Amino acid sequence: MLFMPLLAAQDNSLPPINRLVLDALNAMPRDGRYSTSPAANRALSAAISESGDRLLVHPEHVVPSYCSGATYLLFLKALSDLQNTGRLKLTPETISALRPAGQPDGTGIWGRWNANGPGTARLFHELGLGPNFSPLEAARPGDFLKIFWNDGIGVSEHGHSVIFLSHDPKAETITFWSSNMPGGYGTKTVPLSRIHRLLFSRLEHPENLNIPLLPRTDPYLSSLEHRSSSPGEMARQCGLDSAR
Repeated sequence: MLFMPLLAAQDNSLPPINRLVLDALNAMPRDGRYSTSPAANRALSAAISESGDRLLVHPEHVVPSYCSGATYLLFLKALSDLQNTGRLKLTPETISALRPAGQPDGTGIWGRWNANGPGTARLFHELGLGPNFSPLEAARPGDFLKIFWNDGIGVSEHGHSVIFLSHDPKAETITFWSSNMPGGYGTKTVPLSRIHRLLFSRLEHPENLNIPLLPRTDPYLSSLEHRSSSPGEMARQCGLDSAR
């Protein structure tokens, strides 16, 4: 059974990788329960492996799950699909670096993605994977999105890592996919009135993952385990023209 919101993937005006991200949702598990337990981390790590120069991703094994793990799993599935169709080459070193293995916030690729604050957006900016932006009117289905439920950025935040699917301006809602509390994988629609800040990231240049210039640890993201950031600082760290 196809994921119903993926009708948007047939929209020829969508950026090509956005369509691929939406198509990859069909390989994701359904439900499975939300949990940030060690079992969820073990399942995520075990689902990612390598065979020479091939990235192997087995999403069906990743239950239970949590939001950043779900979006990272989809990110890796999209990379694997690009690789399998000959549109992306990944070095063995890059594939090894992509595997989540308990890296702390700000360390490595997974540690950046999973960090407090703008983890995904900071990674995209560091490697030039694609643009980061805040205006909702610029969003397209298949964009990666960090939702901030409060004004905090970093240690004081309450946030959610998701895949943007749609915006209903009449109802003033957005719909997204992620691992959501309490049920796990699936879509959810929420009123914009609940959201304090949006930070979108659009994957455009996955080939830049092969650039071996990423410092082991990003001091900005690692510091957000213990402090809060300002909107202006976040904007500078993520290459935004301005903060919302």
